[in-house]
Amino acid sequence: MQRPLLLLGSLLSLAATGHAQNPAAAKTPDPITHVTFGQSAVPLYGPWKFMVGDSPMDSATGKPLWAESGFDDSHWENVDLTPRPGMADPWNADPRYVPGWTSLGHPGYMGWAWYRITVSIPPILGERLAVDGPYWADDAYQVYADGKLLGGFGKFGSGADPPKVFFNQPAMFALPSEAAGKGAGEQPAQHTLAFRVWMGLVGMQHSLEPGGLHYAPFIGGFQAIAAQNQLDWNELFFANCFEVLLGLVFILLAIVAACLILFDRSDPVYAWVAGVLLLEAGWHATDSLASVTPWISHRTSDVIETVTGPIQLAGWMMVWWVWFRLRRPAWLPKAIFLLTLASLLFGLLDLDLLPWTPSHAVGVAIDAASTCFWALSVGLLIFILVRAIQEHGWSGLLVIPAILPIAMSGVWPYLSGNSFGILWHPFGITVAINLLSDVLMTVALALLMLQRLLASLQRQRIMALDVKQAQEVQQVILPEARLRLSELSIESEYRPALEVGGDFFQIIPHETDGSVLIVAGDVSGKGLQAGMLVALLVGAIRTAARFSDDPVVVLGELNRRLMGRSNAQATCLALRIDADGRATLANAGHVAPYLNGEELPMEGALPLGIFESAVSSIMHFQLHCGDKLVLMSDGIAEATDSNGHLFGFDRVHALLRTATTAAEVATAAQRFGQNDDISVITLTRVAAYPSSAI
Repeated sequence: MQRPLLLLGSLLSLAATGHAQNPAAAKTPDPITHVTFGQSAVPLYGPWKFMVGDSPMDSATGKPLWAESGFDDSHWENVDLTPRPGMADPWNADPRYVPGWTSLGHPGYMGWAWYRITVSIPPILGERLAVDGPYWADDAYQVYADGKLLGGFGKFGSGADPPKVFFNQPAMFALPSEAAGKGAGEQPAQHTLAFRVWMGLVGMQHSLEPGGLHYAPFIGGFQAIAAQNQLDWNELFFANCFEVLLGLVFILLAIVAACLILFDRSDPVYAWVAGVLLLEAGWHATDSLASVTPWISHRTSDVIETVTGPIQLAGWMMVWWVWFRLRRPAWLPKAIFLLTLASLLFGLLDLDLLPWTPSHAVGVAIDAASTCFWALSVGLLIFILVRAIQEHGWSGLLVIPAILPIAMSGVWPYLSGNSFGILWHPFGITVAINLLSDVLMTVALALLMLQRLLASLQRQRIMALDVKQAQEVQQVILPEARLRLSELSIESEYRPALEVGGDFFQIIPHETDGSVLIVAGDVSGKGLQAGMLVALLVGAIRTAARFSDDPVVVLGELNRRLMGRSNAQATCLALRIDADGRATLANAGHVAPYLNGEELPMEGALPLGIFESAVSSIMHFQLHCGDKLVLMSDGIAEATDSNGHLFGFDRVHALLRTATTAAEVATAAQRFGQNDDISVITLTRVAAYPSSAI
């Protein structure tokens, strides 16, 4: 962003004043117009005196000698901080930028250095003076005025210990009150300003021409410096607003992806997307906080970036791998994991976090290995994209704009000469290649999520149609709710917990001998899968009943149909009632029937579908005229109220003493709190129909 070098138009008060004149001189007009500047902020371009190394301490005062105003710095180097035409800050294109000491005869130097300048300042009536610190300095600094420490930027310890450094931020420092003028007639005062600057490995890695002051400090009245400082802060906030907005967009997309998990639990990709987007948002939040607050040091930010970078890249690879449902090669997810671990390890080693400093050759090898693992990770990402395009066509092409900037970020420094991957500075906002990648990735992801959501909605509609058709089929295969067969009055009630239930029953009268076969059961599970298993069993019951109405034979045939099928078990009972009321009951793990309100004493047995040679419990009893037999599923006893209390068999026993119909039994359990399918069959032996009524 091209901004004016000075804000003199808004910060200067221009006043034409006349000098006191004696009467004789008043007759002769002064041909010169005298102008006095009021509030102003003036850049200190120099010439500055510069020296590498750190100052010795004054034995008498304990203060650094190089900060004293009387110190002789005539033998020091001269450094000019005047901006050069055609040169700008690589981070924000500010034309005030100047290169550091590595380009001024000290290549590769890291450590302490001092800048000194003596300025002559005219008095400003009634106001203190202040200094606006350099907008960018590598990496931390302290400011002295006439030997007195005014403050600094960075966290300084004692002595010559390296300070804790942060991202560059604006700072201002008030000069001592005695530096301000007492009146307009005073002569200009001279003050010596000294900057003690530290640069470590951080500055060497994050600057094009690192070392020391990259912007000229400003000096002037307190209000003018405060205005200049506020302008610098505004520029810093504005430069980071895009990253903040991008982080918010990532959070919103993560919320959308998390909501889609609830919408479609069968698709794991939404969990991957939400996780990676939250990681991206966390990194942008960390970077923004590090840029505008003193809460996160530069080194901490580097460690976070080094750790999150490979994880983010691996996360995106897994997102597209799962998104496009790729299966080959099967080793690719393991390769992603191993490459991520290697990138993390060598990336952290490249930050020089070890207690010992590796040799130059070792450092070069670590850096080369880190770059190599990054390149392999990008290669895997491109490979996934190629496979996605081959299998899915245009939807895979949408990812290309997001992947290209990632691939280019490794070669961009060699193509552009810009080691930071910065592309341009629209409206003062720095757009780097990694931010461009995030934007394009976000757009591609939003489009693909919309496309995936529409496809999911289509699948949901098809599934709903399948469920409806299964429900209709299930209604067709159920017997009528009320039947009268010779001397039996039969009522049935079926209330599934979901659209398609897992309970089943069939009532099959014999064509010649007047007997009736009743088979009732409950398959494992619920929903469409259970409904399909019910249809299978009902067909098997109808087929088996053609050849035999023996309850044991029927249950054996059902057991054979279920064997070999995964998750296909069912409790079931088969009951044959002869015309004279004799009853034969075979049970395979189902709830025992109740005769006249009392549970029949049956031995337990395993459900069908577990063992090929399963043995059912068998009993015989007699139904007399007026006897009432009730068959029910476990959905009655397992009904649960809002407090977690079960309906239980005691309530079942009490209910059967008063309930007269199958509907009453089912309604009582349903109102208590239905959790499972409910099916009830009541059989009452009544007097035979008159022959004229048959």
